[in-house]
Amino acid sequence: MLKLRRKRKIKQSDYKRLTPPGAAPGTLVKAPDATMTTVRKLAWGGTSPLAEGELEDLNEIQQLFEKHLVSWIDVRGLGDLKKLRQLGDICKLHKLSLEDVVSADQRPKVEEYENYLFLVIRMLESTDTTLAIDQLSMFIFKDHIVTFQSTENDCLEPVRARIRKGKNRIRNAGADYLAYAVIDAVIDAYFPVLEEYGQKIENLEARVLENPESSLIAEIHELKRDLIVLRRNIWPIRETLNNLIRDRHPFITDETQIHLRDCYDHALRIIDMIESYRQTCKDLMDLYLSLVSNKMNEVMKVLTVISTIFIPPTFIAGVYGMNFNTEVSKWNMPELNSALGYPLCLGAMAAIALSVIAFLYSRGWLRSS
Repeated sequence: MLKLRRKRKIKQSDYKRLTPPGAAPGTLVKAPDATMTTVRKLAWGGTSPLAEGELEDLNEIQQLFEKHLVSWIDVRGLGDLKKLRQLGDICKLHKLSLEDVVSADQRPKVEEYENYLFLVIRMLESTDTTLAIDQLSMFIFKDHIVTFQSTENDCLEPVRARIRKGKNRIRNAGADYLAYAVIDAVIDAYFPVLEEYGQKIENLEARVLENPESSLIAEIHELKRDLIVLRRNIWPIRETLNNLIRDRHPFITDETQIHLRDCYDHALRIIDMIESYRQTCKDLMDLYLSLVSNKMNEVMKVLTVISTIFIPPTFIAGVYGMNFNTEVSKWNMPELNSALGYPLCLGAMAAIALSVIAFLYSRGWLRSS
């Protein structure tokens, strides 16, 4: 699972490959931070009521498939490889697809096998401090689905709540519609996160316009990197959905394909929002640099005006500070012997300074400052 910390200073690599180079196909390697595996069931249809709970004995899965019309095997945590292998044998999962389940660095994709469709998508889970991106692996069979995720937290609780209510279409449709409901919940979970990023961008824009501090650069850059990660995760989902809609799959009905078009439309909207936010972040950086440059120009303008005003008086004071001896030559600053020399000198300095100020004001230099 990938976690993006909102207030982090260093952002580490997004993914880390677990399987060593040259390993045999189908090799399962447990992640260092993998949690213990729990298997839950949701099954309904036939002559039995809704069955929900944790499966202690995985051998009950086959009986569950035979007894109910539609079943959802929900696997959370990828730390127990023995249990995952046993589950793969019971559900007849190909060893390569099971390896992809454990290796949480897979690009969103869809693969068709003889008995099922294998789907990988990226799932968001947002909290006040972190934005977690988890891999959701889903196997779509004719009458049941099997999902794998690395943590307990997910965005699928609304789907489970709809199943428990039992008064909606999801309880009357097949496994393919259940798979659609899961995909739709995963994609819709992007919208609240992006709305939060949109609000954050608006706040940053207001802060940049009010006071362009240097600390804002790091926040804008961090925001851009988060959006790049989100884009990298949602963009392949669009291709995966396009594959499900374009190609004919034996486990997806025509009716469900129509609903998948809506998911595809939502994915396009998310991509458009991300691209818009990325461009806004770029514009924010340009705005920040422009405001800092304008602020520096104003400072330099004020300093230039002050220097221009004081240059003539400084020149006059420097000339009279040479202290030539008037007894040697009558041309050696005769004004030093004048009774009104000092006030006349100061008056000349003030007159020249006022003349410079009047000239600069007439040119408009002092009005904006």
